[in-house]
Amino acid sequence: MDTTPVDTASVDTAPAGAGPARATAGPGPTGARLGTLLAVLGVATFSLTFPATAWALKGLGPWSTMAIRSVLAALVAGGCLLAVRAPFPARRHWPGLAVVVGGIVIGFPLFTTLALETSSTAHAAVVVGLLPLTTAAFGAVRTGARPSRVFWIAAVVGAAVVITFALQQSGGEPTSADLFLFAALLVCAAGYTEGATLTRELPGWQVIGWALVCCLPLTLPATAIALAMEPVNLTARVVAGMVWVSMGSQFVGMYVWYRGMAAIGVAKASQLQLAQPLLTLVWSVLLLGEHLTLAAPLAAVGVLVCIGVTQRARS
Repeated sequence: MDTTPVDTASVDTAPAGAGPARATAGPGPTGARLGTLLAVLGVATFSLTFPATAWALKGLGPWSTMAIRSVLAALVAGGCLLAVRAPFPARRHWPGLAVVVGGIVIGFPLFTTLALETSSTAHAAVVVGLLPLTTAAFGAVRTGARPSRVFWIAAVVGAAVVITFALQQSGGEPTSADLFLFAALLVCAAGYTEGATLTRELPGWQVIGWALVCCLPLTLPATAIALAMEPVNLTARVVAGMVWVSMGSQFVGMYVWYRGMAAIGVAKASQLQLAQPLLTLVWSVLLLGEHLTLAAPLAAVGVLVCIGVTQRARS
């Protein structure tokens, strides 16, 4: 999964793997259908992020996977920025972009990749399914919004469901993978919140595009060092996984998701995002041969119900 900032002013939610977007009003029937299709494609793309990362880790180390992912996505983003002659961000945008870099470009991919070294993708999908609620909470604090009591009750219940699931799966104590996943939730929610703020002045895809490009001075040398220190065993599946998380999840998927959200609005698009954790569970079985316990889909559904309540309880 990757990640999309949300409209924190309205305390909306968005899952992992998505990016910032601007809400627009009143698309026509054709525009609404196209927007829905693009949003669905975005959700489907992001739902494959964890399985693709697991494939990449079969032949690359976690640091190599994270660094290469960012570099390849930055090259695609840079080409798009050049093609449209996008203006360089103003000085006032850089503090927010720095948070986006730390949370979305570096933090979330790194922590989830480290977690997937020892965690199943199904387990990770359920834990990271809490991201919409975490982002909504960050957004409320960041913008000074005051969601209703029902919103906060649903958010706390959703968090309790995920924590209970993680502890039940690990025998009562959080594992290192769980700690990495919870860290990923925090840094990504912060990045989403700042990204949403930036989208008031910049198109969403340019926010993530500039964040990726400006991170190249770090990710290029990091790639060289990681490849020199970690084992490399390239296979067709490893390459496919690497291409997907970099080109698909990190940038192209975000592009179609931004366009979809712009056409149908944040609230409607967020309803489509509710399917993402369950889709990842399906991919984990079909592509990785993982065996699901009953707790995984039950916890995922529980989290989705809580997310639905928070969306309806926005004040």
